[in-house]
Amino acid sequence: MHTSRVGEDRLESLREALVVTGERERLDVIAPFHGAPFTSIPAGTAADVEVAVERAEAAQASWAGRPVTERAAVLERYADRMLDAQDELLDIAQLETGKTRRDAFEEVLDVVQTATHYADAGPELLESERRSGAMPGLTKATVHQRPKGVAGFIAPWNYPVTLSVSDALPALLAGNAVVLKPAEETTHTALLARQLLVDAGLPPALFQVVSGTGERVGAELVDRVDYVCFTGSTAAGRRVAERAGRALIDCSLELGGKNPLLVLDDADPEKAARGAIRACFPNAGQLCISAERLYIHESVYDAFRDAFVAETRALDLGTGFAYGPDVGSLQSAAQLEKTERHVADAVETGADVLVGGGIDRTWARTSTNRRCSKTSRPR
Repeated sequence: MHTSRVGEDRLESLREALVVTGERERLDVIAPFHGAPFTSIPAGTAADVEVAVERAEAAQASWAGRPVTERAAVLERYADRMLDAQDELLDIAQLETGKTRRDAFEEVLDVVQTATHYADAGPELLESERRSGAMPGLTKATVHQRPKGVAGFIAPWNYPVTLSVSDALPALLAGNAVVLKPAEETTHTALLARQLLVDAGLPPALFQVVSGTGERVGAELVDRVDYVCFTGSTAAGRRVAERAGRALIDCSLELGGKNPLLVLDDADPEKAARGAIRACFPNAGQLCISAERLYIHESVYDAFRDAFVAETRALDLGTGFAYGPDVGSLQSAAQLEKTERHVADAVETGADVLVGGGIDRTWARTSTNRRCSKTSRPR
């Protein structure tokens, strides 16, 4: 059985890449597998963000001046580094998120595919393009691609490998510098993902990381960068968009979803149930595109219900660093309490718990409910 080999010395060495300009308060980092702190990170400030952006700005011009093929080569090497270092990357991602090893490995593959794609397609995407002039024969027009400058990234905890670097890769390829504010819960995962980029040839100053809370670090980051990319809740996304608007910078927002899954009358109930399992329970359901509501045609309802309950009951729940379990831990006690509230509310408003619904240590048994009334509260 695989056990994590990540110790405090290794975590401390990763934190050396953080921008910290003075003595800072510490934020505990909780291990979801057992619910106790295992290390801490500095609570960054506006001064740290200011220095991080200044360092990134200083490095950006020379990076943008390199041939795009050289920048693409860094991404190509990065894909190889990710695969070579996957054991440690998976260990840290699991340690900080509580997800299964298979779910963590999917993140590694996602980043590898993203890096490979932009290494291959990026140079052509960035080529200048001739357009028809306003007066054909007398004028000509050419569209040139220019970097924004410093791009700020605010990443969540649920997919810390993918969401710390995947969007940053095309930004770097286009000649931008990056300042990242990772989630407090998963800072070390982001730091290792960034270190592998440096190992692949990225200038260290080009990718800065500031740890801390969104209220202090995230807000300051939006005020100082030339472009911001945010992944998180709709409520926080509105605040980011408002702040970006005041700064007159563009922003990219990937926010929460409320996703239905429909099973129509011509569906194969057992096949549909297997698909629904994959749609509902990856990463213990902590995924913005996971299915949260199932609408089943009455003609196949009973058959689908029985198949879905059987598939849910067959899921292997577990914690640990080995491949095997289908569903891991929820990320935090707050996530657990939220899940409990939703199950209780569903039952109070008329739902039946068909399987699971109980609590085991720091994680919830996978739950399948039916016949929720229209008054059930949204998740």
